Amino acid sequence: MDELEFRRRLLADPQDNDPELSAAKLSSPANQKLASELDSLDALIDQALRVDVPDDLVDKVLFKQSSHVIREKRKPKFHLAIAASIAFVFGVMLGQFNWQTIPLSPNQQNLGQIALQHYYDETDFTRDINEGVSLHQVNAKLSPIGEAFSGSLPGQVSYLNHCSFDKKHAVHMVLKADNGEDFTVFVVPQNSPAMEKFSDGNMEAISLPANNSSVIVVGKEGSDVLPIAEQLQLHLNQKA
Repeated sequence: MDELEFRRRLLADPQDNDPELSAAKLSSPANQKLASELDSLDALIDQALRVDVPDDLVDKVLFKQSSHVIREKRKPKFHLAIAASIAFVFGVMLGQFNWQTIPLSPNQQNLGQIALQHYYDETDFTRDINEGVSLHQVNAKLSPIGEAFSGSLPGQVSYLNHCSFDKKHAVHMVLKADNGEDFTVFVVPQNSPAMEKFSDGNMEAISLPANNSSVIVVGKEGSDVLPIAEQLQLHLNQKA
């Protein structure tokens, strides 16, 4: 089972006990980490859905059904409509809040440092994946943060997904440049004030502001990180 098939099957059903899938979970640290994270997420969802029912709920329901039957038949529909409207408005507001630009506080890491840490956490998983991603697919992922690339990208995208970048929603992709080098790219809905650069002596990350977002490119020290970042910045536009 290849990495892409493993990830798709695990995301579809984290509790799938198929022997082939179970063996794939143990085949690499990256697979074990993904399986563990999805198990934890499943447990959190299950816990959130468990709502305690009051002991006297049955008595209350029977009492209401025995009195004012016609009026009580109409009220739940009205209450449900109000509840649905409130939930819809709250969901829209929450969605807007999650994607809005949030400034860094002085004691936070810069975007380059966060990008390097993210790179090291995910590189074992993304290194051998080649999804043959199109520009249309990239822009579909960028749509929730109001951005889109115009023109052509400086290479072929081999991996694409949403990710959590310092607790913010972001787009994560791996770009294979025309010279064969691999670059990890993040588009984050947080605007950096100017170019930021961070290096650990092995890998380097460069962040450039782009509209209300930032383009961050990670590559080997001394590689064409800045030219790639500048091309991406040039072609990243806000959606109309």
